[in-house]
Amino acid sequence: MVQTSALEFQRKFGEFQHQAQREPVEITRHGRREFVLMSAEHYDWLTAAAKRTTRTVDATQVVIDAVERAEMDPEHTALDELLK
Repeated sequence: MVQTSALEFQRKFGEFQHQAQREPVEITRHGRREFVLMSAEHYDWLTAAAKRTTRTVDATQVVIDAVERAEMDPEHTALDELLK
């Protein structure tokens, strides 16, 4: 991802506008990421992808049954302590 400062972004807005058609442009202020400029097409794709996610409470009974039957690999047994 292309990265630029807010000051440089202001000076070369047209260049970054064209760049954002190809890939997102990260804009920083005081060295910290503050904005990301991207094409409308990329934004639409991201918002559509977010809507395609499924909430756990909406899981079908088949999925719930499969999760209940699932077993964790023994190498991850230490993670059980995090649930206590």
